[in-house]
Amino acid sequence: MNEKQQTPENFRRFWRNLVLYWLSKNGFECARVDHTGIDLIARNPKTKELAGISVKSRTRKHGTETEGIYIDNDEFEKVQKACKAFGCIPYYALVADLEIQNKIWVFILSMKKILSLYEKGKNVLSWKMTPKLIESYKNDKDIKMIVFSYTTLQWW
Repeated sequence: MNEKQQTPENFRRFWRNLVLYWLSKNGFECARVDHTGIDLIARNPKTKELAGISVKSRTRKHGTETEGIYIDNDEFEKVQKACKAFGCIPYYALVADLEIQNKIWVFILSMKKILSLYEKGKNVLSWKMTPKLIESYKNDKDIKMIVFSYTTLQWW
């Protein structure tokens, strides 16, 4: 990608497509949607649940690994409205590229679950990536996790 192509929208599109690819690879019937609030609709092959998924992401450069993925409170209402229109259950896919670890982390959880983890009354929800919190996410059966490890073999 040249400098003009490295826009935030291109990165967001990449993360959405990564989540879409992984869900499809694992038997979910999926569709990418262009709708305020949600990015994907996916039917779980085991539970038959239909999820409306909002993908939120952040690239982590060295020194910013533990910063949060931020979700404004007004986003939750948009996701709920979109899911109501499509008959879906609201979900989030949170994607973080932790450059220092050479890992891309994907967390998939319901909106109900994400809201249960955070204090009410704040304007912005922050999904933190501290080692302690990552361990707690790993131990929570309601948070689905995918970790992609990568290695650069040759580069400039």
